[in-house]
Amino acid sequence: MKDLTAIVTGAGGGIGNAIAVALAKEGVNVVLFGGRNVEKLEKTAKEVESYGVNSLIVSGELTNDDFLSDGINKVIERFGGVDILINNAGVAQNASVEQTTAEEFDKIMAINVRVPYLLTKKVLPYLKQSKRASVINIASVVSHAGYPNQSAYTASKHALLGFTKSLASEVYQDGIRVHAISPGGVFTDMVKISRPDLTADGMIVPTDISDIVMFLLKNRGNAVIDEIIVHRLNKQPFLV
Repeated sequence: MKDLTAIVTGAGGGIGNAIAVALAKEGVNVVLFGGRNVEKLEKTAKEVESYGVNSLIVSGELTNDDFLSDGINKVIERFGGVDILINNAGVAQNASVEQTTAEEFDKIMAINVRVPYLLTKKVLPYLKQSKRASVINIASVVSHAGYPNQSAYTASKHALLGFTKSLASEVYQDGIRVHAISPGGVFTDMVKISRPDLTADGMIVPTDISDIVMFLLKNRGNAVIDEIIVHRLNKQPFLV
């Protein structure tokens, strides 16, 4: 995997950070796509570069089409191509259907569905030029089930999983592998805010997800893995 180039969205957060660092350990150059919290992205960049690879921070409004296009242009100018795309950025919400506003629904769908859809579309021409192209979408256990007060988030993750399945069928003949990882509760900053009652005991941690990502990227045999569902140790329902 040495000298490949990967794009990771939401690279400043727990799962995104863990994935970026895991890629760097394998000699992969990492593009850190994220929002306007440049401080978090810079922290990840320092960790990535400590492994002797190059990084590029692309910070801005992910839901802006021009930002995505400009970001891809910067990536191609710097690295010449893209081999791996990790669609990890996402937002969650704890609210009933009645409590969820149209603006909140639109924001969740935009970040969790529209951004990975359009970013993948813009990156595909470059992935088709790679001999080790992969797209990994970080979905959720709620891609398969519905929990109370999670209707908007659940709708977005169902949509992301459906997109993953269709994309995999479309680009398989181009040698592009497409996977979805559906974690249960991962102990990240987002979870700490939305579920302050939870602790790390028995929960999935970001490096558990990055380990699975690396397994998928390293193992490109004839046995294709479409999707991995990751449960907590006690397999109890988790609402984010």
